[in-house]
Amino acid sequence: MSDNLENSKDRFLYPIGRYRGEFTPEHLAFNANLQEFAQRVSLICGLETGGKLPPGEAYKQIKQLWSDLKASKKNLLDKIYPPDSPSPEE
Repeated sequence: MSDNLENSKDRFLYPIGRYRGEFTPEHLAFNANLQEFAQRVSLICGLETGGKLPPGEAYKQIKQLWSDLKASKKNLLDKIYPPDSPSPEE
């Protein structure tokens, strides 16, 4: 029962919307990373607004999250495909 309660709490605190775009494994993975980025930024903003996190620390954490998201985009979406092989979009 504890696991079920934990899963329910996690789904409430960290909801994940369905992906409705063009499906490729890379698009799906990036979408999950993008949603996690948005949730974490929202949480950091709330902590900063509530006085629980100094503005400089909030900025530092968001900057790191942005850097991680950019790396995710580069690794998942900016791949260069050889001319003979079809890209995932085709």
